[in-house]
Amino acid sequence: MRKFVVTIALAVFAVGSAQAADLGGKLLKVGSDTTSPPMESIDPASGQIVGFDVDVVNAICAKINCQAEFVTTGWDGIFAALDQGSFDLVASGVSITDERKKAMDFSEPYIINSQAVLTRAEDQGMTLDMFKAEGKKLSAQANTTDAQVAEGVVGKENVVAYDSFSAAIVALKNKDVDGVVINGANAAAYEREFAGELVASIKDLESDPLGLVFRKGDENVAAFNEGLTAIKDDGTLDQIVAKYWGLK
Repeated sequence: MRKFVVTIALAVFAVGSAQAADLGGKLLKVGSDTTSPPMESIDPASGQIVGFDVDVVNAICAKINCQAEFVTTGWDGIFAALDQGSFDLVASGVSITDERKKAMDFSEPYIINSQAVLTRAEDQGMTLDMFKAEGKKLSAQANTTDAQVAEGVVGKENVVAYDSFSAAIVALKNKDVDGVVINGANAAAYEREFAGELVASIKDLESDPLGLVFRKGDENVAAFNEGLTAIKDDGTLDQIVAKYWGLK
């Protein structure tokens, strides 16, 4: 994970002034598909939403005087719910793409993420060339950049997209597919969860900048960019990275 985490630490761009904005203690609802540890998940012991994205948003709010209330929302409807005003922003490992920027506004990137391929343990020697040459099938969560990456590797005809990531995992374990394209930030968590069964055999595929998502024209984007700069400059972001990936 060293290469990935170092990339995270360098992935925030200087924006705005040294003095962060002040949102006056405003409570902001944050939509998140809480099924992707360590980015965001539900702690089974407390029932609370926890993770890297949660800590980043809370750290930004501490700088710009706001409060964040996370709301679990399924990925397939998360952007529509944002547009309808169900919450104020989305923090859910969202890749910044030109197509998405037509419909929504993003903060500056706060990490750079590279996709990986999760396979069954007995197939851990699988390579991308083998996937391509042998007509292997990949799965991914539908309507994600992971699904787009999968199509680029094996062709659309060999990709099975599922509404939920958990369904893609079940398909892999049942041998309906040969691999699952995943968010590289989650690779270690999934290897731990399915130790002895699944491994992240292929890493460092296409890299995506991830950002917080807002409705078009939302004035809070500028404030969050200022807060993002502040947590980068004072080392808070580095501390959060170290908490989840164990590196300075």
